[in-house]
Amino acid sequence: MADGDLWSEARRFPSAAVATPHHLATSAGLEVMAAGGNAVDAAVAAAVTLAVVAPYTSGPGGDCFALVWDGSDLHAYNGSGRAPAAATPEAVRARAGAGEGAAMPSRGPLTVTVPGAVDAWFALLERLGTWSFEAVTARARGYATGGFPVSVQGAARMAAGAAAAAGLPGEWHAVYGKATAGERLVQPGLARTLDVLCAQGPDALYRGEVGAAVVAAVESAGGLLSAADLAAHGGDWVTPRSSPYRDVEVVQLPPSSQGTTALFALNVVQAASPVLPPDPVERVHLLVEASKLALIERDAHLTDPDHMTVDPAYLADPDRARARAGGVGDHASRPPVRGPRPGGTGAVVAVDPGGGAVSLLGSNYMGFGSGMTVAGTGINLHNRGAYFSLDPDHANVVAPGKRTLHTLMPAVALRHGRLWCTLGAMGGDGQAQTHVQLLSRLVDDGEDVQVAVASPRFLIDGDGWYLHLEGRFPPAVVDGLLRRGHDARPASRWDQRMGHAQAIVVDDAGLAGATDPRSEGLVAGF
Repeated sequence: MADGDLWSEARRFPSAAVATPHHLATSAGLEVMAAGGNAVDAAVAAAVTLAVVAPYTSGPGGDCFALVWDGSDLHAYNGSGRAPAAATPEAVRARAGAGEGAAMPSRGPLTVTVPGAVDAWFALLERLGTWSFEAVTARARGYATGGFPVSVQGAARMAAGAAAAAGLPGEWHAVYGKATAGERLVQPGLARTLDVLCAQGPDALYRGEVGAAVVAAVESAGGLLSAADLAAHGGDWVTPRSSPYRDVEVVQLPPSSQGTTALFALNVVQAASPVLPPDPVERVHLLVEASKLALIERDAHLTDPDHMTVDPAYLADPDRARARAGGVGDHASRPPVRGPRPGGTGAVVAVDPGGGAVSLLGSNYMGFGSGMTVAGTGINLHNRGAYFSLDPDHANVVAPGKRTLHTLMPAVALRHGRLWCTLGAMGGDGQAQTHVQLLSRLVDDGEDVQVAVASPRFLIDGDGWYLHLEGRFPPAVVDGLLRRGHDARPASRWDQRMGHAQAIVVDDAGLAGATDPRSEGLVAGF
């Protein structure tokens, strides 16, 4: 059977659907919705289940962003944590034993910022859900206590996480070091943590016994996180940003999310070309160059909005994008800044029978994050602080209590004021590029959503702005991009670096759902 035969069309459902990068998480979310829960209940159920069955993506030691359509209005939540109060460039360099000009460490205790996911789960349920945390997490807690069979992909990603945990304190090796495909993985520490959260709520992490264990682990390893940092945490309900692309309104979260990066790129695309070029080389070239311009704008300005020197609306301004669109030429540009970095995320999308919809993203950042699994808790602490800069002149320089530029960017799109699509993707800096590629296929081409998600993707990556192209791109396209000056490099046919996208489209017939074949995911509904 050819690759495309498996992913030739979307799965269709009359009333409701859930899509996630792991089949067990999708099943957990769908179970909640089938029993009467709404899209928010289902999304949180799926997100917590991902923490158990795909701990290399997300969990209580990471962050969480969400965009919710309640049937008539949008709600957005920034569930990211802040840097420790002691986190200055000088303090980080001193603890890391690094001199001037050093970069932030990529792993370890100095990369741990306050985890915001737990607060986000409870905040979403309290305002927009209908079920309790205990009710929506029943399936997740069962998998943590009784175990679940590890998939081939899951075993490979756990094996890859060993490098991140090497030499660091915690119980990573005891929990995941012998994970084998087809065998059950039991996580008693994580089961206890989820039980405590059910009994005590988010205070267990931010002011209680779970948080005390987290702080003790980070402090003993030489990190800067304190109990006061956890106690000061609170996520924010924020006003989404939107911009028209052709005949739809694309909605993203504002900074500190990089959501405006996709809006900027899409505005460049439509300013540069009223109709997307039919020639595949010209088309990919335009999308790549628009993405580069958007990433340059992002890296120059985007960070915690309280620390930005420009109005956050500037990064989604169509006029600014139109002015920059003139920089798209016939040949590849060579930006004078570093290229994007990859990441690991779990994207959940859900639409309920009442017309409510959610795009929710949770993340540990780079796989298992910092590499620290807090003993007795099963919490894998993220390394989101690795995204900060130690350059005092950089917009995203680390500072006490500051949120870093964040790659998580849940999205929805409206058509004629009604929900049309909810989508999300993993992939670090590649998330914005995935959004641009998917939306161009869905909007410009009217493509089936599963075909769009499964189609070959590109990724701009690396210090040289290399253009990675999945092996399913025709050779003529690769050759054409090389002639235009792109440093095009071959990738595998289904490359994990391209991210895992999940999407649901609403049309007159019902719902059309898609899951990414690069993941171990599932789209299901009723």
